Amino acid sequence: MVRVCVLYGTGLSNLPKFISQLYGSEITVLRSHSKWGDVPISAINDNSNNMIFMIQRDHSDDGSTTPPNLIEHRANIHASSSTNSDFIISINSVGTLSSNFSPGDIGLSIDMIDFSEYSWSFHDASAVHSDRTSIFDQQIINNLEIIIENIQQKCVQKIVVAQCNGPQFESPAEINALGKMGAEAVNMTLGPESRLISELSIPYASIIYSANWASGRNPNGNSIGINHNEIENLSSLIVENISKCIDLLINQYI
Repeated sequence: MVRVCVLYGTGLSNLPKFISQLYGSEITVLRSHSKWGDVPISAINDNSNNMIFMIQRDHSDDGSTTPPNLIEHRANIHASSSTNSDFIISINSVGTLSSNFSPGDIGLSIDMIDFSEYSWSFHDASAVHSDRTSIFDQQIINNLEIIIENIQQKCVQKIVVAQCNGPQFESPAEINALGKMGAEAVNMTLGPESRLISELSIPYASIIYSANWASGRNPNGNSIGINHNEIENLSSLIVENISKCIDLLINQYI
């Protein structure tokens, strides 16, 4: 029996429903309680006693979308650990700097650049220095690389992602500076999640999908702006492929 916890964002809000339909299973809604807040968890049984627990990272009690800079990541990651999953997968939309990772592509994060002013931790009273030499589990990355390549029928891009606070998109100058430091994509939630999961020693990987060209990097013109509605429309088109990735990954561990 395999247990996996999946973190996802608003752009993939239909993901639990799609996965439940894939297995012909019902969604059971659980709640995780912690001092950092309550988190709803969608639990799905794949009919082979494997469990998929799904957490929408920007959830709120009133149904609105919590801005990325106000997400309580400790509550979300605590909820992830409470599922006793064998591994955690986060699904992250990114703005791409790479011409080889066009909007609509699915890839993998292999490292982070995160110089945020605030570093998330479960240990505010006494410092715990978790090792982040290998942020993402290599076995999971290897399995996902094969799975995604078969789904997309092309080479999988393994990307260095830079953490940006949001909620605003980045300026072209900021993107250029991050690119010079080695960033190939930008995201607003992967940094805090990866830091907190590193303190739990749970195998972890991030499936990323290119939602848009980063500011100033659109090949059709560097002055073309970023349209958030277009990003959400694109995200909905890849729900099926992300669902396949999760299903096939579980089968690798059976």
